[in-house]
Amino acid sequence: MQLSDFDYELPEQLIAQAPLAERSASRLLLVDPQHDCFSDQHFTDLIDYIDAGDLVVFNDTQVIPARLFGKKQSGGKVEVMVERVLDDATLLAHVRASKAPRAGTSLILENEIECSVLERRQDLFVLRQNDAPWLELLQRFGHIPLPPYIQRAAEAADRDRYQTVFARKPGAVAAPTAGLHFDAAKIESLHAKGVNTAHVTLHVGAGTFQPVRCEDIDSHVMHAELVDVAQSVCTAIEQTRAQGKRVIAVGTTVVRSLESAVRSGRLRPLQGESSLFIKPGYAFKVIDALLTNFHLPRSTLLMMVSALAGSGLIRRAYAHAVSQRYRFFSYGDAMFIANRRSLQR
Repeated sequence: MQLSDFDYELPEQLIAQAPLAERSASRLLLVDPQHDCFSDQHFTDLIDYIDAGDLVVFNDTQVIPARLFGKKQSGGKVEVMVERVLDDATLLAHVRASKAPRAGTSLILENEIECSVLERRQDLFVLRQNDAPWLELLQRFGHIPLPPYIQRAAEAADRDRYQTVFARKPGAVAAPTAGLHFDAAKIESLHAKGVNTAHVTLHVGAGTFQPVRCEDIDSHVMHAELVDVAQSVCTAIEQTRAQGKRVIAVGTTVVRSLESAVRSGRLRPLQGESSLFIKPGYAFKVIDALLTNFHLPRSTLLMMVSALAGSGLIRRAYAHAVSQRYRFFSYGDAMFIANRRSLQR
């Protein structure tokens, strides 16, 4: 398929610029590939479409305040967007400046952090400092890295709302946004119904916002992200399968994590990197259903949901969402795609 097959028109006013007052107040578009249809619901209705014994898998990554502003020692302004913390002293980052810094360039960030450019790795730079662990410095001086389509500066409230309530492992520079719809009460309602839950970790990188630039999507090279799928999760999935129940992913990051953990036909623990590119034609091996937000045109995430639900159905569902003025992207509304069970009631 071609990149243009994943394009759609989106009025700018439908891009959510701020979260709703309540996490679970969003709308929900139910998509049923089995019957080639979709319907308008509310997120609070989601529990009606999940059965006791189903396994809902969340991504427990925690967004770090990954944006830093500062200047070169020469005086030129710089903006640093962390891609990944490598260790206490070094991190990998995008650096925006009038002129790309060379190895050895000194930077002063937030008037507090003195660091130097160690080396360049393609579009990224390795920065080093020896004052304190980078994660500690980011928590003290960094800014929440709102996505580029949110046209405002990060506010104090974003530290809470651009974070899931189950976040516990710091390392992401973008939120696993499908999880933002859940509050503690909604998770408890799943447990009360007999739904099982599990957590994987995928530290979302800034590369998630990088556009696909080649018209032939098979030529696209995916960015790599750190993944941790524990043995306990693999065991829970095996037990769910044995009982004839479904594995439901909350977000595309969970899909990438679980599908990456299938090697040589078996689901196994995975601690490492994933650069799995899921596009139409992919045969899903682990997940049966997906809760997700609406994704950018021409993005790998739109390709993933098209692989799960079918490109034609997704095109129609997105056109419907636009016509019905759903809210799009990170702080927007949600979609629930079920592949192996009808959503008809």
